[in-house]
Amino acid sequence: MFETEGLLTLAGMAALFWVLVSVFTIIYPHKLFNSFFLFLALLSTLMAITVFITKDMMMSVFIVLIVIFLALLVTPLLLIINGITMIRNEGRSFANLLSLFLGIGIWIGEFSFFADVIFRSFEITTFEKVNGFLLFVGVTVLYFSFIILLFVMYSIFFQFVPRLWNFEYIIIHGCGLLGGERVSKLLSNRIDKAIKVFHKGKDKAMIICSGGKGPDEKISEAEAIANYLKEKGIPEDHILLEDRSTSTEENLVYSYDIIKQRGPSKRIALISSNYHIYRCVLLAHQLKIPCVGIGAKVAPYYWPSAIIREFVAVHLEKKNLIWIMIGYLIVISPFIFVLLGR
Repeated sequence: MFETEGLLTLAGMAALFWVLVSVFTIIYPHKLFNSFFLFLALLSTLMAITVFITKDMMMSVFIVLIVIFLALLVTPLLLIINGITMIRNEGRSFANLLSLFLGIGIWIGEFSFFADVIFRSFEITTFEKVNGFLLFVGVTVLYFSFIILLFVMYSIFFQFVPRLWNFEYIIIHGCGLLGGERVSKLLSNRIDKAIKVFHKGKDKAMIICSGGKGPDEKISEAEAIANYLKEKGIPEDHILLEDRSTSTEENLVYSYDIIKQRGPSKRIALISSNYHIYRCVLLAHQLKIPCVGIGAKVAPYYWPSAIIREFVAVHLEKKNLIWIMIGYLIVISPFIFVLLGR
């Protein structure tokens, strides 16, 4: 009886959180608090499934804790492996080392936290002087790991938000060219995605190729995108060039200027790589540009380091940074109180 009531409660909670995350993602897709609702929806769903299978609430809690524990151990290992893969495939650079550094950092934090727990559980006093430091490091790393996890989950979920396809404009965000004039695999994936969106809308939309000419490029990114589109059979009269931009924000501003010059429009699609599309939509909201974001696939090994860069870029904004630090102080304050009271 208790398990049945618990299962119904968990199922109700899961349904409520899924409704909340779905509604708020549609209404406020740029809001990061959606990631918290998503986490609660996934957690309550997992709990409901385990209770349904085991018919035992305590066993379900134990299973979920084991799953979380294993995830904590495996995640940094996967990040380290990914960092090594990035170095082999993309070369050594700070950006390519991000997943490696993050994996090592999380492992250090987890080791510190579990070491402190073990020392306290077995009343080992030999390392008492460093216990406080271990606890502080462990909680700090676990907190920021959790914030990153929320961002990653929402970035993935964001790709599957239902949308209409009758767009009037499709903006393709450019990126660096190969040999100064050829589109890279990263960029061709974006263009191919835009072509699919174009055809889903019955070939009616105008496609804006956005991207200026870098110092080491022979032609603008916009021109390279346009050439690729023509090779794929897109009519030239459906292609517009925005060849002044040098950043994501300028991509949006200058592309929207072209749209406004042609008349009002509220059906705009932004096409970029899947790891980048959330930040595009966030910037578009800040610039008051009505649009939806559609992400193009990237190589699996490339995604972790790229999403970490996006996390940093989003959370370095003043408003987000303030909230993340407020949360950190709330989480860490009880542990500081315990340490100071020792």
